[in-house]
Amino acid sequence: MSTAAPEPAAPADPEPSLLRQALNVPNILSLLRLAGVPVFLWLLLGPKEDGWALALLVFSALTDWLDGKLARWLNQMSRLGQLLDPAADRLYILATLVAFLVRDIIPWWVVVPLVLREAVLGVCVVVLRRRGFAPPEVTYIGKGATFVLMYAFPFLLLAQGGSALAAVCRPIGYAFTIWGGVLYVWSGVLYVVQARNALRGAAEH
Repeated sequence: MSTAAPEPAAPADPEPSLLRQALNVPNILSLLRLAGVPVFLWLLLGPKEDGWALALLVFSALTDWLDGKLARWLNQMSRLGQLLDPAADRLYILATLVAFLVRDIIPWWVVVPLVLREAVLGVCVVVLRRRGFAPPEVTYIGKGATFVLMYAFPFLLLAQGGSALAAVCRPIGYAFTIWGGVLYVWSGVLYVVQARNALRGAAEH
């Protein structure tokens, strides 16, 4: 039987710097999505170029799907990417809600619950960080809600006016908005439950 001491485990690779993380392909796509938020808002509220705003929204939805796929295919998942991706989603949703409210595309009683959801989650994240916890994990319901809302918004834009296309897109846009809105609020409730359970478990120990 050998009495040689076991070889020490190889140290884990250090996490790349924020600059290196920002320069990988998935995170570049996420940064482009973030940069598009103010442009998207300006297009809707300034010149009201709905066609260009719609194109930018479709680009955002495509890159949202693509950056996650590329991160897995290229093994470029990073902490920065885990922050940028949901941040871009939420900013697009908030920007769209604000613009649609200003332009009377959707009523205030649809906007308020969704904005309150974001405010409550923001408070939860702050409280969790002060207690040393990471933000709540993104759930499949939350991802699904974001996906549905990102489909609803283009249909709502196309529903403006009195054309035949608008008549077809209007009920589809409303259906996606209701479905996505309910899922979005419910996912917020689940995040609050996660935060409460984490804080309660810490208090018991």
